[in-house]
Amino acid sequence: MTASAAVAVPPADAAPHPGGRAMLVYGLLGFAAGLPFYMFSTVLVLRLQAHGVALTVLGFFAWVQLLPTLKFMWAPLLDRYDVPGFARFWGKRRGWIMLAQLGIVSAMAAMAWTSDDASLPLTALFAVLLAFWTTTLEVAADAWRIELFPTQDQQGPIVAANLWGYRSAMVAAGSGALLLADSGGWALAYLAIAVAAFLPFPILVAMRPAEARGGGRMVALLTGIGGGAAILGVVAAVTGTVGYVLLQAAAAIGIDAQSNVTPWVLGLCMVPFLAMAAALPWIRKAPPTAPIRTSTAIGPYVDFFWRYQYAAILLMAFVSLYRMGDVLALNLSKPMIKGLGYSLSQIGRADGVVALVASMVGVGLGGWMVTRRPMGWALAVGAVVAAIGNFGFVWLAHQGVSEAMLYVATALDQFGNGFAGAVFVVYLSLLVNPRYPGAQYAFLTGFAFLLPRMLAGAGGSMVNVIGYDGFFLLSGAVSLAAIPFLPLLTKIRAREDDA
Repeated sequence: MTASAAVAVPPADAAPHPGGRAMLVYGLLGFAAGLPFYMFSTVLVLRLQAHGVALTVLGFFAWVQLLPTLKFMWAPLLDRYDVPGFARFWGKRRGWIMLAQLGIVSAMAAMAWTSDDASLPLTALFAVLLAFWTTTLEVAADAWRIELFPTQDQQGPIVAANLWGYRSAMVAAGSGALLLADSGGWALAYLAIAVAAFLPFPILVAMRPAEARGGGRMVALLTGIGGGAAILGVVAAVTGTVGYVLLQAAAAIGIDAQSNVTPWVLGLCMVPFLAMAAALPWIRKAPPTAPIRTSTAIGPYVDFFWRYQYAAILLMAFVSLYRMGDVLALNLSKPMIKGLGYSLSQIGRADGVVALVASMVGVGLGGWMVTRRPMGWALAVGAVVAAIGNFGFVWLAHQGVSEAMLYVATALDQFGNGFAGAVFVVYLSLLVNPRYPGAQYAFLTGFAFLLPRMLAGAGGSMVNVIGYDGFFLLSGAVSLAAIPFLPLLTKIRAREDDA
């Protein structure tokens, strides 16, 4: 990889409005990122369960889903370095997207090769690699989106297209992969999803970007594939080595399948954020030449605290709270519905067309609202509809078993999730400094879902104490708890860049 300067961003009034081609490309990128997510989460857990893997071990595999929340650890590299070959012709952002797609295909092919799960460490290695490259694709695509369309009214439609693709892919992977596995085996399922996730690659290859530096498309492609293969090999070797060391260290200190490691992981994840908050008095006075502001590793994150000063603490509290209700409800809504007496087929039908249509409508209306209304109002409406979606499960629990009622509850939940998600993506995009779009967006989205996903692991214990009604009432109330932040958030302004 080669270092490069930050990408210049045109003024907001000079930036182009998203056209049909941009909408199509971002819909495909969302689709390509949404497909692998289920393959290292829900589908993988069902595959391991089918092979007789113990429930406690399945719990450890769930930690793979935390990798997207830690993307801030490598996101600065995507702002700082180019991918050899790809970047010379297609530019920095598309170069990383193309490399990430190669990583996704290779990781899913490896998961197909090990589909018997005879070696759980190998399965875990390839699942982590799949999560890593899927997250890298999202980081690069988000940075590219923020650079191309920096204003609120531009972000609305492009975010909607991206989320439409992402949510369509989740339905396709969640149902399609299982149908393929049932008829042709797990290897076929992973290979088929890998092919579908690779769709944007030839489209990006065919596009001649405006920022291309020199000709030679085929030379750039071959160089990129060769360099990409080397990068994939290095990442796999490093990941395998780190995984082996961690497993040995865990065994040495007595951590096994029965251990509760949640408090330790939560503490470790909070360390860098708490450290930056504690360092605010020094960060806000740091000149542009200070090492902490010029560092490739932490400079983009220090810049966020420098620009927003003490308001950064309020912003971090808000982003960690806004989607917490939806994340808490995600893992336990299906067990609750199953316990009410609904069959898997009924749940599957609700999660198919009903969930997809409701989610699409929610995303579309959320994307439209941020182009027509102030951001504070859009965020408030998003919090309310998300809360209604969670309260809908409480309502469902007190109805008789009726597929029509299940459709209503599912539609409310998915509409609220889609609406709030679209608004939230645009809001976070507007908070970042265009000099560090990839790193700062990764930082904000990682923090937004870190605490909710960690706390979701304790959802079962919470239900044992307060019951399903209490749990979903609590998750809805958490969504509403974000609203009191909004009057203060609308007054926050970032400092002007002094670099």
